[in-house]
Order: sequence, then C-alpha cells, then structure tokens
Amino acid sequence: MKIAVYQSGSDAVIDKPTRIACLAQRAREARDAGAELIIAPEMYLTGYNIGRDRIIQQSERLSGESLSAVADMARDIGIAIVIGFGELGEDGRNYNACALFDKTGKRRLLHRKIQLFGDLDRTCFAPGNNMPLVIDWNGIKVAMLICYDVEFPELVRSIALKGCDLLLVPTAQMAPFDRIAEMMVPVRAMENQLFLAYANRCDQEGELNYVGKSVICAPWSDLARAGDQDCLIIADLDFDALEKSRKEFPYLRDRRPESYFGLLGDV
Repeated sequence: MKIAVYQSGSDAVIDKPTRIACLAQRAREARDAGAELIIAPEMYLTGYNIGRDRIIQQSERLSGESLSAVADMARDIGIAIVIGFGELGEDGRNYNACALFDKTGKRRLLHRKIQLFGDLDRTCFAPGNNMPLVIDWNGIKVAMLICYDVEFPELVRSIALKGCDLLLVPTAQMAPFDRIAEMMVPVRAMENQLFLAYANRCDQEGELNYVGKSVICAPWSDLARAGDQDCLIIADLDFDALEKSRKEFPYLRDRRPESYFGLLGDV
C-alpha cells in the first residue's frame, strides 16, 4: 500500500478555497503515483497561528462547506484524505481536529487534539477527551493523533495495544523543535511497531517558522522524508515486513504491566 504526505508551504496565509484547490492538486498527484491516502498538516484548512478571533470565525461544524468540499474531493479523485481543521463542536466548543475521509467521501475517523500545546492551543481550543479510535480501513488498522499528542508515549502505546498498523499525524511543528521530527517520531514507530506518517508545514506564520521534515516511518527506518520545501512524499508500506519486525522486536508482547501499572494512574 502506498500513502502520501503533503508538506505544505506555498499555500500559507490564504483563503480556504485556495487551500482546498492546492490539496486537490496534490491529491491527484498522489493518486496518479499509486497512493491510496494523502495526509495534510494540522489546521490545514484555516492556518494555525492566526489568532483566536480568526480561528473561532473560520472553524466549522463537521457538516460545514469546506469539509463537505474535502469529502467531495476524496470521492471525485478517488483517494482517502486526512485533513486538519478547526471544528466547532455540537457542544459549542472549538477543537483542533482532523478527519479521515475514505475514497467514497465517507468520514471514517475524527480526532480532537488531546494534548494542547501552550497558549497557542489553550486560548483557542478545548481539549479532546476521548481516547483515539482505531478502525479497519483497506484491510489494516488505522488511527490518528495531532502534533503534540504523538510526543506523549502513553497515547501512542494505547493505540498500539489496540492493534494499530498505521498512525497518521497531522502536525504544525515549528522551530526550535526539529528533533521531534528527526528523532522522536521514528522512535515512536519503532517502540510501538507500527507505520507512522507525520505531515508538517515548511512556511512561516507570524513569528512561527515551521521546520518541514515530514516523514513516513517504518519501525526499522524512515521510508520517505521531506526537507524544508513544499512537496509531496510517498512511501510503500510493506505489511508482511511489519509482521516480521513485530516478531523480531516483541515490545508489546513482552510488556509486564503488572510491574508498572501505577505509572498510568494517579500516583
């Protein structure tokens, strides 16, 4: 199975229709290269560091016009799409969210960022409080996290224990945190024995410089990695090799939770 990551840059600080058009162009390129799924960055539809007022103004319900356009895009182009956006929840709260639409345009997954990052997130969003779902998609088990979420090993491990094969992570990783993309993300893939796709930006937004370095990881190596330019990266995921790796590195099987159960409790 081939998947693609869209590292965005040239479409920064522009309107939603233009962002959607840029994504559609990349989605066609990914499909033509044989990819079954494309992942766009965190808060792709609106921008991320644009201030609370603009975030609130541009956030949408799940039935909103822009998300409907992305669903139509997935169906018309024939590729699954993961997109980051500001969600106006039915509870009236605003969430930093991402959704997976399959190639029929059906929304299969929704994730609300659990670990909010500093005032940038906390002044604009409520935290998601539901553990990430793991679903069957195209014969594999898939889950999503957003940016800072993946830096908490408990979240990724909980997904791995549910049998996740492929973890999709839209992000807006900025300087000076380059080592997250360079070091921590590959380690998450290895210690949990799953594929991990990390989709970042490579532009500037206000005082934030996004570092790029998007990556698609296997437990044993990086399969594709971007530099600091707007681009599409594509990798072929070998699930037979993943099963072999899980036997050679049986971290999940060899866990002894009875010896450290308190680590995840209120201690």
